[in-house]
Amino acid sequence: MRIAVSGGGTGGHIYPALALIREIKKDNENVEFLYIGTEKGLESTLVPRENIPFQSIHITGFKRKLSFDNIKTVVRFIKGVWDSKRILKKFNPDVVIGTGGYVCGPVVYAAAKLGIPTVIHEQNSVPGLTNKFLSRYVDRIAVCFEEAKAYFPQEKVFFTGNPRASEVIGQDGIAGRLSAGLNLSKPAVLIFGGSRGAKPINEAVLKKLGEIGQKPYQILYITGDAHYDEVQKEVDLIGNPENVIIKPFVHNMPEVLAGIDLTVARAGATTLAELTSLGIPSILIPSPYVTDNHQEKNARALSEHGAAELLLEKDLTGSKLIEHIDGILMNENRLNEMKKAAKDLGIPDAAERLYRLMRELVK
Repeated sequence: MRIAVSGGGTGGHIYPALALIREIKKDNENVEFLYIGTEKGLESTLVPRENIPFQSIHITGFKRKLSFDNIKTVVRFIKGVWDSKRILKKFNPDVVIGTGGYVCGPVVYAAAKLGIPTVIHEQNSVPGLTNKFLSRYVDRIAVCFEEAKAYFPQEKVFFTGNPRASEVIGQDGIAGRLSAGLNLSKPAVLIFGGSRGAKPINEAVLKKLGEIGQKPYQILYITGDAHYDEVQKEVDLIGNPENVIIKPFVHNMPEVLAGIDLTVARAGATTLAELTSLGIPSILIPSPYVTDNHQEKNARALSEHGAAELLLEKDLTGSKLIEHIDGILMNENRLNEMKKAAKDLGIPDAAERLYRLMRELVK
């Protein structure tokens, strides 16, 4: 079986694709993959690192406002479709899957026009422009939130969950704690704002760093590479409490997450898939700067089921953050209720569900 995969722009589109590929390889080593992305996107670095064949096309996203750049984008899209058809004809895949990002537009559209079975995977509760466009042409649409179904043709939609959820199952939480320098005997909180970090979250933590030092729990605080030096300068002035470990980035996040009791994070779809799969309660601070405010809608899908507490960025202060952490971590009943609620929302077999959907199209 040959599978062409496309997804790019952000880790939220790329990591589910890589997780799916890894899970399929566990099941069947004979499956051949080709990943089609952009030359300058994050995928051009992450995919070859996994020893997955990679080819690129040149494409840019549409501006939501009227812009001359959109005319250029249309021209690039047409050329991208032509280039994608050439690549796909040579690779001859049995099925093509797009996991999001504007690069999927020409790739999946080209596949549909060539008569190749096609699937798109929507990670968020509110679809992006590319998947809304592609939904008219593809054979199947896989979603991770029930709320997303309303945006697509109902006869094509299937609930699969996010393949990243399958990847975190079975991780060694003790090893994860030790790798991060965390104590095995104290409750642990992970605070992070995505791969690049989030300045408002960093500011809230820094303002209460001294008070956090008096708490009976420990914190693993991931600043993001872009903010680490600035944060460290502040910490040098304030002092670094013994129960706070500060890092710019963590490369083994699934393993670390398995050893965490509570997480403070943005509400990206991949993060939420990991948290629910592991049954980790969370305090979600959705980014207000994303398309259609989809992170807040993602977060509400968890908070309304008791798996998370929602803290909007406009309401975020150091005091509010500690109040939320204490209210969960220092109330055993509340903590356990949230763990169960999060676990109930998890889809640990998401990768298998998605692979099954793809196989059914090939028969």
